[in-house]
Amino acid sequence: MKIVVASGKGGTGKSMVAGNLAFALSSGTPVTLVDCDVEEPDLHLFFPEGPCANTPVHIKVPHINPDVCTLCGECGDFCAFGALLVGKDRVLFFPEQCHSCGGCMIACPAGAIEEADMPVGTITVSHPEKNLTLVTGTLNEGAIQSVAVIRAAKMMAGNTGWIIYDASPGTSCPVVETLEGTEFCILVTESTPFGLHDLALALDVTMQMGIPSGVVINRSDGRDEKAQQFCREHKIPVLATIPFDRRIAEVQGSGTLIARIDPSWKDRFSALAKDCLALWEGS
Repeated sequence: MKIVVASGKGGTGKSMVAGNLAFALSSGTPVTLVDCDVEEPDLHLFFPEGPCANTPVHIKVPHINPDVCTLCGECGDFCAFGALLVGKDRVLFFPEQCHSCGGCMIACPAGAIEEADMPVGTITVSHPEKNLTLVTGTLNEGAIQSVAVIRAAKMMAGNTGWIIYDASPGTSCPVVETLEGTEFCILVTESTPFGLHDLALALDVTMQMGIPSGVVINRSDGRDEKAQQFCREHKIPVLATIPFDRRIAEVQGSGTLIARIDPSWKDRFSALAKDCLALWEGS
């Protein structure tokens, strides 16, 4: 089963839920945990280091042959992202703007454009726990093509067994790419005005994509009436409530997982996975 752990905003505890969920499941079945928050991946901090395999991620970008180019301007007119600027004596290429669509190569009437590889990130694969594979996508500094790195990380993870994807915060293209082709989404929120506002945005994305979802309320102070009311009104289940507990914060802050040191939390996260499976099968 493919589960995305997402949130409408950063800082809700999304990575904490994803890490604990994957660890709890791995005690009984193979699990692949995929860090799709490629601009700031952090799941590797919760697992002991081991042998890693690194694979570079490339995208296709235009390479212009100046001996063939007629400076007609068709490529620049085609590019909606401003990656190509045709001057009087040459064509300027801005790789930060390129979306690797290949359209400029088709638009060029002189056949002066070929595609070349440009590195944008790295996929790291490790096996930090028995039955657990960690796939980490990391975007190169200065690069903007996070979707390409997320897509490569998902391909590296494969399609078998339990796969847990930790999405980027927010609701932009990287989150949509992470959700694509998955079966269930856990939306992590907190009972604050900002938390509920961004939960509504994230829920709208999952509904637009037809992906069933449930909510985990994190850092609960026991006054979750508005969050509970929101979930009732939108007919989405509250899968779990995690208290605002100093012990949990200290455990996570020390670089470990509450499910690793407390069997009761391991059971709770295992139950969370079973609830997701039941809801998906019943959807």
